[in-house]
Amino acid sequence: MIKHDVKDISLAKKGKLRIEWAAREMPVLKIISERFRKEKPLKGIRMAACLHVTTETASLMETLKAGGAEVALCASNPLSTQDDVAASLVRNSGISVFAIKGEDTKTYYRHIKSALLLKPQITMDDGADLVSTLHKDERSLLRNVIGGTEETTTGVIRLKAMAADGALQYPIIAVNDAYTKHLFDNRYGTGQSTMDGIIRATNRLIAGSVFVICGYGWCARGVAIRAKGHGARVIITEIDPLRALEATMDGYEVMPITDASRIGDIFVTATGNINVISKTCFQLMKDGAIICNTGHFNVEVDIESLKKLSKAKRAIRDYVEEFTLRNGKRIYLLGEGRLINLAAAEGHPSAVMDMSFANQALCAEFMVKNAKKLENKVYSVPEKIDKEIARLKLKAMGIKIDTLTPGQKKYLKSWEMGT
Repeated sequence: MIKHDVKDISLAKKGKLRIEWAAREMPVLKIISERFRKEKPLKGIRMAACLHVTTETASLMETLKAGGAEVALCASNPLSTQDDVAASLVRNSGISVFAIKGEDTKTYYRHIKSALLLKPQITMDDGADLVSTLHKDERSLLRNVIGGTEETTTGVIRLKAMAADGALQYPIIAVNDAYTKHLFDNRYGTGQSTMDGIIRATNRLIAGSVFVICGYGWCARGVAIRAKGHGARVIITEIDPLRALEATMDGYEVMPITDASRIGDIFVTATGNINVISKTCFQLMKDGAIICNTGHFNVEVDIESLKKLSKAKRAIRDYVEEFTLRNGKRIYLLGEGRLINLAAAEGHPSAVMDMSFANQALCAEFMVKNAKKLENKVYSVPEKIDKEIARLKLKAMGIKIDTLTPGQKKYLKSWEMGT
């Protein structure tokens, strides 16, 4: 059997069935996979992928392999792996996987380095831990790499910082910035799956609760829409005046986090920054406040300060830790402060991941064809790819749209015609 480190290989049968179920809602990736199988655009390419090991990711890995790539996969978060999927990819798809749900930090980075043993030519990252490890600890492997892709907002921020510092050693496409990714995956995917994770973990009624969301980017917008739909009173905290104004115009209350801390029942962070919910916030919260994070890393909640403020801690439900503060108040942290939609639920619905992973597959193909022309910086997804994915998704949904007439095309290119 190929190299791997998964929890239990005997889970492969269950994983295979779940992968098949998810694939039913991924028609765009299926079309791409069928073309890849015929054309082999990735033939001979070694790819290391650091992604959430889920049923949807499995379809992407199988698409890359169909295109001729040799792939090694590791987890992009210690709590996001679906162990049965990891087992199925190894046994049924012949793909090396290094991922175990709940792995500690040491194992997490050991798995990243295991994937890098493939000596990849293309990296595919979600959060930039793979790229960061490659640049810091495995620099001898950089000579093999021609390019990469990045899945999420947090990773794009890190990579742009690397590029600005002159540290980035190869070109990377920011898949997250594609319209067919962030407008749908971040908004509808994160919105639904975050609520799913909170409800699964707590079984609390959302209606009537005071629901505080930190940030108002695309992910936070999605959570706000779903929380409002459940009947919650939604409060937004922001540092950007434009986003705060937008949240206000969208009908939400906007206030500083210290004010929201006094009245919130459920708190969700979605900023990509550290210590958004801090020691001061914990001290202001009422008894029974629930805190979770839907950003990529577990840094948005100041967990160390919460521990120091507490006189007792216990696991009261799966993915629910109760912290009893010295003043007797109880605060509940979900999913260890890691992204709640994958820690306590199954992540985004496959219908939106269909577009995100179609972007990954087509951008990998683009990188193979164009890497030599690109500089060591972060690029947006080519508009042609973005629009093609949207076209294929509409076609799969049975939706038709209009096209411009010759007269309309002429008008848009002219400056003479007016009223």
